[in-house]
Amino acid sequence: MKKNLFLLGLLVCSMATMAQTEKADKPETWYFKLGGSYFIQTAATEFPTVGGNLPLDRTYVGGKLVSEESVTGSFGEGFRTGITAGYRFNTRLGVELGVNYYTSRDKTMAQTRSDVPITPTGVYAFKSVGQITAFDLAPALVLFLGEHKGFEPYTKVGILVPVHGDLEITSDAYAPIAFNPTTGAPVAFGNVHSVDKVKPNPTVGFMAVLGTSYKIAKNLSLFGELEYRNFTVHGKSKETTEFKVNGNDALASRTTAQRYTTYRDRLDVNSNNPLFNPNTATPDTKDTTRPNDKMDELSSYVGISGLGLTVGVKYSL
Repeated sequence: MKKNLFLLGLLVCSMATMAQTEKADKPETWYFKLGGSYFIQTAATEFPTVGGNLPLDRTYVGGKLVSEESVTGSFGEGFRTGITAGYRFNTRLGVELGVNYYTSRDKTMAQTRSDVPITPTGVYAFKSVGQITAFDLAPALVLFLGEHKGFEPYTKVGILVPVHGDLEITSDAYAPIAFNPTTGAPVAFGNVHSVDKVKPNPTVGFMAVLGTSYKIAKNLSLFGELEYRNFTVHGKSKETTEFKVNGNDALASRTTAQRYTTYRDRLDVNSNNPLFNPNTATPDTKDTTRPNDKMDELSSYVGISGLGLTVGVKYSL
């Protein structure tokens, strides 16, 4: 009898010890992170055509082209803020879902400089600058590498899913503002300011992170992450939201073809584009046959590849 009681007590103690060990090995818990990031671009590609202007930086002197170079870059450089919810299944494995707001640095996409306003060839000075803003969701799988003296390094891989945002292109130019109705030649020039917003098609990107947290209180930690992200954005449509001539609002004077663009994978004689169908709407003249149709342009891509450092605070339940 005493032997059986001893064995029963030993079994109960063993089960309690195993339960405590299992609980220690499997600290299922929720946690939340709030952080800010700065990214630098990691891959530069040639920017797409902007309003019919090639991605070139050109300089004219006395009406003569003296230099020309391609304009390349990425919208992967910029600032990001975000909040993340995470769940640990055990000491090693967890999942996260981040919600982030990203603002890229301004990038010059095309530019022409001249020491005279209008050259004999009809070239005028202009500059187009782009900026991307976006909200994205970032689900990820997290692998925790073990805690030592308050530090707990980890890695994670995941995807980026932009849910809202656009590419805003601001252009300033000294450009033709009136044309001869017979010849189509410019007869007047002025300062033109426009803002175009490009809406993207759905896309998915990739991210890989190496980070560590440092416990400063029972439920509170600081964290830092080095993150690589890579995805491209494919244009869907474009709308001119602001158009001024010599400081005066002139948006209402623009035709549908001048204000709206639909991006296509292919252009042909049926497209509303003057390069393939000279009888369709053009961006610079009202002498058109389809001014009430949206302009068709070839689709283009911009990159948002970057390497960033994120710092913030983490709260565990």
